[in-house]
Amino acid sequence: MELTLLKQIKEKAAKLNRTLILPESHDERVLKAASIILKDGFAKVSTIGNEDKVRKDAEKLSLNINGLEIIDPLKSVRYGEFSQTYYELRKKKGMTPEQAKEILKRDLFFAAMMIREGLVNASVAGSTASTADVLKAGIQCVGMAEGISIVSSFFLMVFPDKNYSFADCAVVPNPDVPQLADIAVSTADNHKKLTGEEPCIAMLSFSTKGSAEHELIDKVRSATELVKQKRPDLKIDGELQFDAAVIESIGKKKAPGSDVAGKANVLIFPDLQAGNIAYKIAQRWGKAEAVGPMVQGLRKPYFDLSRGASVDDIVNTSAIAVLMS
Repeated sequence: MELTLLKQIKEKAAKLNRTLILPESHDERVLKAASIILKDGFAKVSTIGNEDKVRKDAEKLSLNINGLEIIDPLKSVRYGEFSQTYYELRKKKGMTPEQAKEILKRDLFFAAMMIREGLVNASVAGSTASTADVLKAGIQCVGMAEGISIVSSFFLMVFPDKNYSFADCAVVPNPDVPQLADIAVSTADNHKKLTGEEPCIAMLSFSTKGSAEHELIDKVRSATELVKQKRPDLKIDGELQFDAAVIESIGKKKAPGSDVAGKANVLIFPDLQAGNIAYKIAQRWGKAEAVGPMVQGLRKPYFDLSRGASVDDIVNTSAIAVLMS
């Protein structure tokens, strides 16, 4: 049975009339996902590839891809323009016009340039490409969101009684203070976009409000203060232990007077080890549905998939990308 939250996300996405690009048409999972998205109607869909091959592949799989826009970079009127734009973006790094033309033949980069130029609203890729390749195209072509210094990720953790956002669980190994602050800001904004809930951010540590002293705790405290300076509109507190952040009775004891303790729905972990371990425990032992990871920090949604992603994973991630666009 489909999660109620994901159903709501698809319904909200359908009202936006957005266009999604799924670059990796050579992957049958992507074609199957495109067919489902077109049927569900929560986005228009484009892909990258040779049109004859894509249509033959779809026919072999008995897929209805009516309405799917198939773009062959070398036949596109945008190829020269995109190559020149990419060259201008990268020439200070030693890029040549010839190299730019070669790179823009690649599906990930052509899709990223389509997002940059506003021709599509969001992209989901990575079912066959590595995370490094997806993020490289996103950072170089789509660019960073204003005021954000780091590309990170978050998981939407769906429990029967509450939805949480966990970050960062997949990208940044050991964020410094400004990066940890930006991860908190990005995650809070995206939590609100996806759930409609007011974000309540807990900056997690092994200490609550001075119960311990260590340089690792200092990082969390400093990041918390930086978020308060940058975004005084956000509800945030730290440092908090996990139990103090999510269990109201414990929050009242350990952090009396906090408007976050015991009520948090956005959990920011101090490093990737903590975040990755936590989301897997919540998923495997807590039976939470882990939706993601979703890439954040770019100007527009350019999401990365696990190479083990299922067709449903691609569809669900696509709905989220559309809603975040």
